[in-house]
Amino acid sequence: MQSILPIIVLFILFFLNIPIAYALIGSSLFYFIFINTTMPMQMIIQQFVTSVESFPYLAVPFFIMVGSIMNYSGISEALMDFANVLVGHTRGGLAQVNVLLSALMGGISGSANADAAMQSKILVPEMEKKGFSKPFSAAITAASSAISPVIPPGTNLILYAIIANVSVGDMFLAAYMPGILMAVALMIAVHIISVKRDYKPSRDKMASFGELFRQFLKSIWALLIPFGIIMGMRMGMFTPTEAGGIAVLFCMIVGLFVYKQLKLEHIPLILKDTVKSTGAVMIIIASAKVFGYYLTLERIPQIITEGLMNMTDSPFILLMVINLLLLFIGMFIEGGAALVILAPLLVPAVKVFGVDPIHFGIIFIVNIMIGGLTPPFGSMMFTVCSIVDVTLEDFIKDVWPFIVALLVVLLLVTYSQGIALFTLNLFR
Repeated sequence: MQSILPIIVLFILFFLNIPIAYALIGSSLFYFIFINTTMPMQMIIQQFVTSVESFPYLAVPFFIMVGSIMNYSGISEALMDFANVLVGHTRGGLAQVNVLLSALMGGISGSANADAAMQSKILVPEMEKKGFSKPFSAAITAASSAISPVIPPGTNLILYAIIANVSVGDMFLAAYMPGILMAVALMIAVHIISVKRDYKPSRDKMASFGELFRQFLKSIWALLIPFGIIMGMRMGMFTPTEAGGIAVLFCMIVGLFVYKQLKLEHIPLILKDTVKSTGAVMIIIASAKVFGYYLTLERIPQIITEGLMNMTDSPFILLMVINLLLLFIGMFIEGGAALVILAPLLVPAVKVFGVDPIHFGIIFIVNIMIGGLTPPFGSMMFTVCSIVDVTLEDFIKDVWPFIVALLVVLLLVTYSQGIALFTLNLFR
């Protein structure tokens, strides 16, 4: 019983609304001070410090910086114009643009909350002017932001690859198909709702080939970023960390000399955003490492694996149980935190059942992104509602069709490895 007391303490701290990093540290200290008193405190501090002394983790601040540069460089506007030219003529035009923009931004920003915040400020006011209700606009903005971390180079893909000891490049390639399916599912849901509520297109007619080609040329610099990252890594030209550094340099060149919107006075703001976001991610990783040290000492992962094996010998049922568990936990814990806490526990278990760890990573990340839309603590839900000024009750009424659409995608990628790893298998 004593061995699970820190986990109980952790959830108590969660429900008291203690920030995730402090909850992890607090529950870990509870274990090492009151239960395992033989462990020197210096060992705990060493675990905390050395956990982030990893070269692959350098990719995280680089890709966070890429997303920040986009907000100042004109890349976001170019992508939005391209999305509008592609789908603005369809029913629910700006809502469709909202979804497609998240898919295009996902390859660069990789952050659900950053995508949700940006589109809340830029697209939601325009959607209201076009006759969309504010709760619907908020709901599709939050739902579409779930795509961003799934399409490379999302930081959650990097974190999972490091935790599960799989190739970052393989995770990037595998994530494209699930991300595309999420976008398609949301666009279908938008179309159905738009027909029912008579939401209009944002363009009078479909763009001509010439207009589409001109906008493509204008946006090609932004579209090249994820393509260049993936191909460079697959060809062995650079590591994920080096890819992040190259992407930062490329975005700065595009912002300064192509779109000419990036100014020198933006650099301190970009650095401030990057340091703040990186610090938030890294302190969670370091805290989770200390908590993971406790889990290792008490053999919690092995106990969970044995428990799951005693419960069932079917990978089908195992994945169903894990999905339900992750959906439940996603209602209370932010996605990145859930990843660093639960992946070390669950990856060994699914490996025993013969589940491909890359396939499981896709399932895991899609799942925790859905959790970001659900009450009581969905991070994208709170981000959008606070910026747009929509009540949680109104938001929940309009977001449930999009959650259902994403759950359909989750079932597809869970039970069809061929679909989940389609893009990866193309290059194997």
